[in-house]
Amino acid sequence: MTTTDDVLARLDAGMDAAQARWMDWLRIPSIGAQPAHAADCRRAAEHARADLASLGFTAELRETKGHPAVVAHHPGPGKNAPHLLYYGHYDVQPADPLELWNSPPFEPTMVDGPHGKRVYARGAVDDKGQVSMWLAAFRAWVEQTGSLPCRVTALIEGEEETGSVNFKPFVAAHRDELRADICVISDTGMWDIDTPALSTSLRGMTYMEVTLRAASRDLHSGMYGGSALNPITALTRALGALKDDAGRIQLPGFYDGVRDIAASKANQWASLGFDEAKFLGDIGLTEPAGEAGRSPLERLWARPTADICGIWGGYMGEGTKTVIPAEASAKVSFRLVPGQDPEQVAEGFRRFMAARVPKDAKLEFKVFGTSPGLEMPMDNPFMRAAQAALAEEYGRPAALIGCGGSIPVVDTIRNVLGLDCILMGFGLDDDQVHSPNEKFETRCFRQGARSHARLLGKVAG
Repeated sequence: MTTTDDVLARLDAGMDAAQARWMDWLRIPSIGAQPAHAADCRRAAEHARADLASLGFTAELRETKGHPAVVAHHPGPGKNAPHLLYYGHYDVQPADPLELWNSPPFEPTMVDGPHGKRVYARGAVDDKGQVSMWLAAFRAWVEQTGSLPCRVTALIEGEEETGSVNFKPFVAAHRDELRADICVISDTGMWDIDTPALSTSLRGMTYMEVTLRAASRDLHSGMYGGSALNPITALTRALGALKDDAGRIQLPGFYDGVRDIAASKANQWASLGFDEAKFLGDIGLTEPAGEAGRSPLERLWARPTADICGIWGGYMGEGTKTVIPAEASAKVSFRLVPGQDPEQVAEGFRRFMAARVPKDAKLEFKVFGTSPGLEMPMDNPFMRAAQAALAEEYGRPAALIGCGGSIPVVDTIRNVLGLDCILMGFGLDDDQVHSPNEKFETRCFRQGARSHARLLGKVAG
């Protein structure tokens, strides 16, 4: 047996204890967006700090302008060993609406599922469960060998679910301390429960709010209807022109820099056998509604999008109120691919709206966040180590997939620290991330922890 085999045996023997620590962490309602839970966020950070300290890390809470970050260092076998930076987050989404949960969101509940046991709780997979996997791998190495086989720095923040607004300045301020050879992140997913995956690309995002104002006050629709501008009508008419009938987005310059995917990547994605009918059927839909002439995975991973995420104005209470509102607003997200400039997209949206509203309409815009689309290089020894670790654990090659979502911290880590990221996640499509009844399969937890233990051995070797 190899040392890694011994570590894996130790990890399996301690799996019940690892899952108990994970569930203790889940019981802390660390809702980053809600000030009432600021103390809970600090408790969650302290839970992670104490866990790392118990493994021989020099672990501290570091203050930010928001929730504290956890920074921990382990020397491993010495300064000449490879150095990995592990990133994760302890904050979670709000649990609302509570009435849709089958069990209390902060009382982790283990139940039987089609793949064995699963745990339901807010944060089960995003991201406490996935962080707990690599903490379990660290513990197995330390308990079996007395140390870690690599130098390791752990960085766990508390504001990922609210946009990581203080993360970039924090990383910049601690740039020298956080430098490493590669960053490892488990906040993504597998292809399916039998097939591991490495995410090789991420879509970026420009997220904006637009408000259209007209009259100086709300108006009686009987007295002013037919004469006064209706902001909801004007706003929805303009937003309705965002896409043409073929699904092409109409912002000026929107497709500047967008490239078609390489034939080799298109063939590799086609070999995955993605079933779009099932994908849509699982959420009660029957017809795809995307850009014409593009394959399903290309539309999900490698083409930009525009979506109205919220819209409001006027009277929205019970019954009727005959009013022409003074203003109307909408939130719009643009998912972006490598080659697009997020700031250029924001300016294109401003010009697009200004050209399509009446003279009396006054527009106001807010930009909540921007991040570019990213591609991960696969031709380095760390990526090869990750592929080998996953192949050994699952008995099949890892799928090299895209990710339609955005992880802005990856852009920060790349641009501030100069590090590429191994995006090695173990979530499933049905984990209901950000929704009621979020869950994580214990099978995914176990194999994810084992994969991280293997990765450490591969990098050290």
